[in-house]
Amino acid sequence: MSDAGFPSVSIDVVPTAFGAEYVLLDVREDDEWALGHAPGAVHIPLEDVPARLDDVDIDAEIFVICRNGGRSRVASQFLVELGYDVVNVNGGMVAWQSAGREVVTDDGEPGAV
Repeated sequence: MSDAGFPSVSIDVVPTAFGAEYVLLDVREDDEWALGHAPGAVHIPLEDVPARLDDVDIDAEIFVICRNGGRSRVASQFLVELGYDVVNVNGGMVAWQSAGREVVTDDGEPGAV
């Protein structure tokens, strides 16, 4: 548990499939996303999160991820203050890729972080 008021977890407890129950919210920049992202993730750059709240399901458990974990902590704090069920992913996409989890581009080809 984080002392920031929302949980932070290691990559090994993050689900591998996302949908109605779990959402992986990737808050990296467009160029980072284009290089590679987790399949099924929702992409909203950190600066766009306040304007795009309708794109985030308030009823889902939201795992927030960025490259290493800094921007996702900022987004997590913002969302938890609005009543979202948020979990910050420690180590971000670097940890995701290091754990051998799939990284893809928008066209479904293998990607990289």
